[in-house]
Amino acid sequence: MNMFCYQCQEAAKGTGCEVVGVCGKTAEVANLQDLIVWLLKGVSVYSTAAKEGQIDEDKVNHFVAKMLFVTITNANFDEAKHVEYVKDAIILRDELSKQVTVEGELPECATWIGQVSEFAAKSKEVGVMSEENEDVRSLRELLIYGLKGAAAYYIHATNLDKDDTSVAKFIQEALVSTLKPLSVDEMVKWVLDCGKAGVDVMALLDGANTSEYGNPEITEVNIGVGDKPGILISGHDLKDLKILLEQTKGTGVDVYTHCEMLPAHYYPAFKQYDHFVGNYGGAWHAQVKEFEAFNGPVLFTTNCIVPAIAKTSYADRIYTTNAAGLTGATHIDEDANGGKDFSAIIEKAKTCASPKEIENGKIIGGFAHNQVISLADKVIDAVKGGAIKKFVVMAGCDGKHSGRDYYTDFAAGLPQDTVILTAGCAKFRYNKLNLGDIGGIPRVLDAGQCNDSFSLVKIALALQEAFELDSVNDLPIAYNIAWYEQKAVIVLLALLHLGVKDIHLGPSLPAFLSPNVVNVLVETFGSGGIGTVEGDLEKMSG
Repeated sequence: MNMFCYQCQEAAKGTGCEVVGVCGKTAEVANLQDLIVWLLKGVSVYSTAAKEGQIDEDKVNHFVAKMLFVTITNANFDEAKHVEYVKDAIILRDELSKQVTVEGELPECATWIGQVSEFAAKSKEVGVMSEENEDVRSLRELLIYGLKGAAAYYIHATNLDKDDTSVAKFIQEALVSTLKPLSVDEMVKWVLDCGKAGVDVMALLDGANTSEYGNPEITEVNIGVGDKPGILISGHDLKDLKILLEQTKGTGVDVYTHCEMLPAHYYPAFKQYDHFVGNYGGAWHAQVKEFEAFNGPVLFTTNCIVPAIAKTSYADRIYTTNAAGLTGATHIDEDANGGKDFSAIIEKAKTCASPKEIENGKIIGGFAHNQVISLADKVIDAVKGGAIKKFVVMAGCDGKHSGRDYYTDFAAGLPQDTVILTAGCAKFRYNKLNLGDIGGIPRVLDAGQCNDSFSLVKIALALQEAFELDSVNDLPIAYNIAWYEQKAVIVLLALLHLGVKDIHLGPSLPAFLSPNVVNVLVETFGSGGIGTVEGDLEKMSG
C-alpha cells in the first residue's frame, strides 16, 4: 500500500484508500498526516506529565489542536506545509522533553528524531495499520477521529479568545491512552468521554460565537447575485468573515458565503454590512463548477477543499488561511497581533467580473436553540394539537457519493406533519425543496453549521423538560444523520454521551468500525445504518 486512510465516509471500496485518497489527498500527504498524529502522541506524553506552571500550556494546547485540525479530511493538501508541521512537532516535543521528566520507558513517538529524508519511511511504519488487532485499531481510530473533530471546534473557539483547558487537556490525555494496552471496556470509556468533551467544546464554541456576534435569528438568505465583483468565503471560521467584511467596506467588492459559511447570515452582527450579499451555490463538493461561475477569488477558512481546483483556470484566485492549505494557493497567516491582511484578495477581486447567477430566490434559516426555544410555546402547542407528530434530526455532512440522493428523497417523502431539524452541510440535499410549513413553523429548521448540532441537543432537552419526560429518547424524535468527516464523528460521540439512542448513520457505516465495535453500538445504543428510503420512512416517521 502507498498509504492507508479510512477516516472519511468515501473511503475507497468502503474499506480504505490505499493508492490515493478519494478526497484527492496524495499518499505523501496522507502518510505525513499519520506521522504528525504519531508525534502529537509523543508531545502529549510530556505535556500530560508536566506539573502546573512547568510548560507553556497555551502553546502546547493550541499546537496539538491545530495539528489535529490540519489532518481532518479536506482541510490541508499542501505537502510542503506538512513537512514543516512534522519538524515543528519534533521541535516542540523535544523542548518539552527538556522540561519534563516522565517516569518509565518512553514510547518511540516521544523520542524519535529523523531527517526530512526519513519522514516518508517512518510515516509508513506508524500509520493506522501498525496496530494489528482489528478491534483495538477500530476503537483507537474512532477515538482519534473524535479528537480531530473536537480539536477543530476548540480552535474555532480559541480564535475568539474563548478557552476551556479541560478540553485541551482531555485531547492530550486521550492521545496518550492510545499508546497503552487497554481493555475493550477501557477504550470504550475513552470514546464516550470524548463525546463529553465534544459536548463541552460545542458549548464553548456556541458561547464564543453568540457572545461575539449575537444569537442567530430567523433570516431569509439571498441566493442570487449582485452586479459588483465578489469574494466567496468558505469554511466555518466566523472571525475571518468579520475581518473580511470590515476590510471590504467601501471597496466596491461584495462578499458571499459558500457551503458551511451560509449560517453566518443568521447572526445579527453581520447584518450591518450592506455588501454581504448572500450565499452562492451549494455544498462543498460542487465547488469545482461553482467557483468557475463565481468569477472572483475564494477564501478557504477551514476544511472542505476539493484539491482539483488547484488545476483549474481559476487556481490563481484560491486563498487559504488557518489550518487549511492547498499547494499553489496563497496562504494568509495571522500577524503578530492576531490580525490578518486580506488586501491581496480584495485587489484580486477588483480585477474580476461579477459572479454569474446560477440560481435565485431565498432560503430561510437561523433556527438555533435561542430562536427555537423562544418559539417553544408555539411548537409545543403544535405538538399537543397534533399538527406536528414527529421531528427528524437530519444533521451532518454532505458529500459527492451518489447514495446521498437518499437524503433528498427521504426529506421529500416525510409526512406533512413532520419537522426536520438540521445543522451542517447535509441540509443542501433538501433545504431548497418546497416543503412548506406547519402553522407558520417551517418544516426545515436549520440551526447552522455542523458545530451547531449543539443547538439541536439543547432544543431536544428543552422539549424534554417542557413535556416533563424522563428521557430525551421519549420524545417523538428520530435521528437520521449523514456523515462525511471527523467533525461528524465528534457530533455522533456527543449524542452517544448524552444517551441518545436509535441513531441511524449513513449513507454507509464508517469503514473504521470493526464488526465487533458495530455490535457494541447496536447493542448499547441501538445505533445502525440506513436502509431504503421507503423502509426508513416507515421506521422513522411512524
